[in-house]
Amino acid sequence: MTMIINRRPLLCALGLGAVGSAFGRRAFADDKAGVVAYPTAETMYQSQFLAFTKGFFKEAGLDVKMIQGGSGVKARELVAASQADISVGDITHPMQLSNHGRNARVFLPLDVRNSAVVFIIRKDLKDQGIDSLEKFAAWKRPDGHKPIIGVSSLGGTNHVWGSYYMELFKLDQAVTFVAAGTVETMLGSIKTKQIDVLINIPQLLADSVAHGWGALLFDGSSEANWNKYIGGKVPATAHYTLKSTIDKDPAKMQAYTTAIWRATQWSKTHSADEICDAIEPYVGSTGRESNILGINLTKSITDFEGVVDQASYDRGGKVWFRELTGIKPIPMNDIIVTEFAAAAKRAFPA
Repeated sequence: MTMIINRRPLLCALGLGAVGSAFGRRAFADDKAGVVAYPTAETMYQSQFLAFTKGFFKEAGLDVKMIQGGSGVKARELVAASQADISVGDITHPMQLSNHGRNARVFLPLDVRNSAVVFIIRKDLKDQGIDSLEKFAAWKRPDGHKPIIGVSSLGGTNHVWGSYYMELFKLDQAVTFVAAGTVETMLGSIKTKQIDVLINIPQLLADSVAHGWGALLFDGSSEANWNKYIGGKVPATAHYTLKSTIDKDPAKMQAYTTAIWRATQWSKTHSADEICDAIEPYVGSTGRESNILGINLTKSITDFEGVVDQASYDRGGKVWFRELTGIKPIPMNDIIVTEFAAAAKRAFPA
């Protein structure tokens, strides 16, 4: 294999500082096998897809296999069972792991607000005049039951953030949340009217509108609504792993972090079309126009600095640490590790 050699002297001392220097710009002598999980085929996870397709994992010395969990919860379970080294998803996933005895750590934040809180209503209901969350909550299905909101998985990012908005507006008891699965099954469920609203990302809205199945009801991801109701920057989505995975091979974790950091910075300087070309194998369930929309939104909310501060963490706490999630409050320093991102940034400055 081709070696990427660091021009700076390699440090022989033990510890993370040595790992950061040694593996910031060079590959392992032999590629280490790795498994990277992601929830669903959506552009919001483009940093992982780019790290694979642009060869950044390979250049970091990793022979990576990418696997789709099918939802954030299922991807989390792959990490918990050590069937995947790392995953990406709502930051509540590593928090849930830690709360249940599988100590997890976030090694790189993905965004500054959540892009997956778009409420997509069935077009036939929008045509009937249901154009607000209040009207939707007051509506009843033909069998007299509460309206149904579909999310990728119960406990996943759509559910966590969508339910927070419904609680905030005191509408949560008027609806039923159900798991709708992957991109294909989520779109299929709104097409066939098995659900009445789908909470997800803008490109699923665009795709459902293009097919005549859906329409926008409420955009909880928009900058205006986010700042109004959430209050500002939050590390909503993150790359995470188990603490035991870090302890077992910190150099390997440094390689993962460096590759994803490089992919994130690559996306900053390249167009949505170029990104779409690179990640198309992973987002083929939605059309190119919808994917371009999603990529541009992802770029607009990506955390290109890779830093979680106490204020943003506390801001997210009101959503993460509540009855619905069941997550007991966790101090920031017990879930966020900064050393790997810092080493990646030293090797590849933004």
